[in-house]
Amino acid sequence: MSRTPRTPRTPRRAALLAVPAAVLLALIPSTASAYPNPGRVTGDVVVHDPTMIRSSAGRYLLYGTGSGLGYKSSTDRIAFTNGGDAFGTKPSWWSAYATEAWAPDISYHGGKYLMYYAVSTFGSNKSAIGLATSSTGLPGSWSDQGTVYTSTTSSDYNAIDPNLFVDDDGKWWLSFGSWWTGIKMIQINPATGKQLSSNTTRYSIASRPTGTKAVEAPYVVKRNGYYYLFASYDTCCAGTSSTYKVKVGRATGVTGPYYDKNGVAMTNNGGTPVLETHGSVIGPGGQSIMNDSDGDLIVYHYYDGNDNGTPKLGINLLNWSSGWPVAY
Repeated sequence: MSRTPRTPRTPRRAALLAVPAAVLLALIPSTASAYPNPGRVTGDVVVHDPTMIRSSAGRYLLYGTGSGLGYKSSTDRIAFTNGGDAFGTKPSWWSAYATEAWAPDISYHGGKYLMYYAVSTFGSNKSAIGLATSSTGLPGSWSDQGTVYTSTTSSDYNAIDPNLFVDDDGKWWLSFGSWWTGIKMIQINPATGKQLSSNTTRYSIASRPTGTKAVEAPYVVKRNGYYYLFASYDTCCAGTSSTYKVKVGRATGVTGPYYDKNGVAMTNNGGTPVLETHGSVIGPGGQSIMNDSDGDLIVYHYYDGNDNGTPKLGINLLNWSSGWPVAY
């Protein structure tokens, strides 16, 4: 079965791949009407903060925020079916922070699935990032590994929205953050999944020092010799009033500094748009990036203006020919 999103925009894919980089750079949307609609997905598609991985058997495993860490699966990347919650029993330590978990990040390393996630309440930075592991990635199979990093109401950062990145040298890095002083990064010990004791630096990689503090949901990838930091900006979770959008910057080192295509630092309100509100696709964000057999995907939620602002799953391919990710 096809694993290419069936969307009216699909024919653009072959054309984009043949476009010179300088021309493609000009295609980075400057108006809302230039953004592509999400690829076709069906079934159980109500979600926030989706993270997705493809198992060795070819099944897509997706987790997101909603009634805990909710699970969906698909065999073709089009039709999705709900499953159970990641945790059959909530870890007892959650109660010190909240009763529910948010914003999972799933990956596969060392023969096992890892899921970093946040435990917090909306608008508070009394928060914790947790870790769970599994041999199958299926709901109910996750083993709690405890807290990884925390923040308190006196912190100038918020320990939520984690994302694990493993560099070419095998070093592990965890980015995270929401509002306050922005996006942070720490180095992780691959043996434990927790912070590396020999490097306790908390790096700052994106922030908005003036105006709104609204930047969150980091995701880091390396492509064509650069590290790219995706993040969600502005207001999530307000249905058709949401102003969420996805922006990106790039760096020559994993800890930054990250700059947008205009040379503005992401620690100084920078960021090149990747997806913004257009038509009935309102407030796209909460994104993750997944490499699949047909290329890189941006997986995100948006609010459906044709369905009373219901949060839904969005999937688009990314083209990197210009040196910057372009959704199509």
